[in-house]
Amino acid sequence: MSINTLTKHLKLSHIRKNYPQAIQEALNLSESYEEFLEKLLQAEFENRKSNRIQRLITGSKLSNRVTFDDYLTAHLDPKLRKKITELKELRFIEQKENLILIGNSGVGKTYLANTLGMEAYLAGKSVLFISIPNLVIELKEAMSANQLTYYKRCFSKYDLVILDELGYVSFDQVGSEILFNLLSNKNTNGSMIITTNIEFERWEETFKDPMLTAAIVDRIAHRAHVLDFSGSSFRVEDTKQWLR
Repeated sequence: MSINTLTKHLKLSHIRKNYPQAIQEALNLSESYEEFLEKLLQAEFENRKSNRIQRLITGSKLSNRVTFDDYLTAHLDPKLRKKITELKELRFIEQKENLILIGNSGVGKTYLANTLGMEAYLAGKSVLFISIPNLVIELKEAMSANQLTYYKRCFSKYDLVILDELGYVSFDQVGSEILFNLLSNKNTNGSMIITTNIEFERWEETFKDPMLTAAIVDRIAHRAHVLDFSGSSFRVEDTKQWLR
């Protein structure tokens, strides 16, 4: 079989398109066979990596594709800026911790969430962005179609899930319960970033059930980084003080 046929069967698309030029360059530079092969395989590897990142970005539903080069923090509190710099390292994802961003509309919560999502993509992580109101709608539709288990399985596979706009819309009992079930499952299978305009003590306004609200806060915030865009920045090790 020819090189074109072999590379096609082996799905080495970059090599198939570029090997004639690579051969000529190797001859001009008097490269050894080993050097030539290494460069050819490295180019194939880099191309696949780039394509994978692009596929992840396309399917992510990120609302604003930005990087930290675009994210301005000069207006933020120094402690908050320091914490954001630490989060850029993505250790919270490796440790399966959550991030909760609290503040009024327009302070940069969603922007930061998207920025961290892009950093995660560039690091090869799988990421999903979705607003919590839309998530509840999708969960109810999946439940009606007897696909809730499948939906939860797919949801749990993401390394990072960004959940936007908690607190803007309240839920009925069914919506609150299936959301709690989903988030509880995700809490042991990856990391979440949640943006919200309300403090923990007001989450009951959204979930309409004191016991369910306490359980949700306990599950999500127990191992979470909490950034308050009104000025304070801190880490929650335990939420039992709030739950008393």
